[in-house]
Amino acid sequence: MKSDSIAHSRNFEKRPFWFTLVNSSWKATYFLGTKIKLDKDELIRSAKKVTGLDDLGKDFSDEPLEKLLRSVNEEADLHPVGRFITRQRFISLLSIRLRAEYFFHRHPEILEQPLYPSWIIIGLQRTGTTKLQRLLAADPDHRVIPSWEVINPIPLTLNEKARDKRIAVARTSVRALKLISPGFFAIHPIDIYEPEEDILLLDVSFLSTTPEAMMHVPSYADWLEKTDQSAAYAYAAKLLKFMQWKKPAKRWVLKTPHHLEFPDLIEKHFGEVHYLWPHRRIYESVPSFLSMVTYNHMIFSDHVDEIRIAAHWIRKTGYMLDKALDYRAKDNNPARFTDIYYDDLIRNSEKELSRIYSLDGGLTPELITRFGIHEQDHPHRKYGTHHYSLADFGLTEADIDKHTSRYQKFISERYGR
Repeated sequence: MKSDSIAHSRNFEKRPFWFTLVNSSWKATYFLGTKIKLDKDELIRSAKKVTGLDDLGKDFSDEPLEKLLRSVNEEADLHPVGRFITRQRFISLLSIRLRAEYFFHRHPEILEQPLYPSWIIIGLQRTGTTKLQRLLAADPDHRVIPSWEVINPIPLTLNEKARDKRIAVARTSVRALKLISPGFFAIHPIDIYEPEEDILLLDVSFLSTTPEAMMHVPSYADWLEKTDQSAAYAYAAKLLKFMQWKKPAKRWVLKTPHHLEFPDLIEKHFGEVHYLWPHRRIYESVPSFLSMVTYNHMIFSDHVDEIRIAAHWIRKTGYMLDKALDYRAKDNNPARFTDIYYDDLIRNSEKELSRIYSLDGGLTPELITRFGIHEQDHPHRKYGTHHYSLADFGLTEADIDKHTSRYQKFISERYGR
């Protein structure tokens, strides 16, 4: 990998002029004390004030939030709007936890439920995981977490008879993202009614890789990788129980690449699970993901280094894959995985779905119709073409091989590709 920094590729659309103007104007007033503070105690006080609640739960730990805030404040180099978004997001995560504890105490039957069985999609980013989950969401027996719900898994009001405002909040968030980063939707289309990654449930414990995908937080990322994340998975299971209590179904269909690193914790806290593992030629999936991360970082900071992003995530990708392969190799675990190849899913999704549904009695004519309608309504590249290349990040195939040779061997032996 080259060590010198490179300018933003033309593949990365520039931020809108108004966004740059707001940041520069706001930053010019910092001497007046307008810089937003990111302080743990102040964030917690604000969340308690917003919700009118004060119980974060006996299993809440300050340490992850403290570690993350220190890294954000010292390393992330956020611009003013980035600091504003981060503060609002952290207050929101704390508020979710406060509201969750309120409902858990008010309705103890929520946590007395067993979790539904789960199909969990654990492929790398940009391997067709979103397409697969959204197809499976067309099955009425499946419980997914739509984007509006994963942003706020607990209702914003404690009055159970009041109108739910979460959809309106999610719609506003999507509009804001389109204004700030219009090119993002060609990479990862967001529809508030379509399922989104459940990694956002882990964020409520401030133990997830979301921050390092959004900003430069190396000390937090290093600490996270060495830290037991059982508490985050245990609390995510509680949130899933709340959501299935609100809307019952037969099976959860969840997905996030983050789970590649922690299949043992999924097994421990989520109960009966089967893993769906999409694969794609890694020289395509890696730069595609790096492009998405670069767009993320540009939302929060004016100083985005594609080379630095690539160095971090190439190593991290290899680490995650090795953890998943280690787990898969144990005992009878291979039987708990169904593999899907990206090109096959794009070319003939019905055939791949048929293999998956062999786990559950096979496809029915009704399901085939439902999946066909979904495909018609959501054509490939509906939001435009996503342009990316290894060269955007100063990478060669050898750089990727260095960290992913074991996984590539696994794919070659399985698919001959």
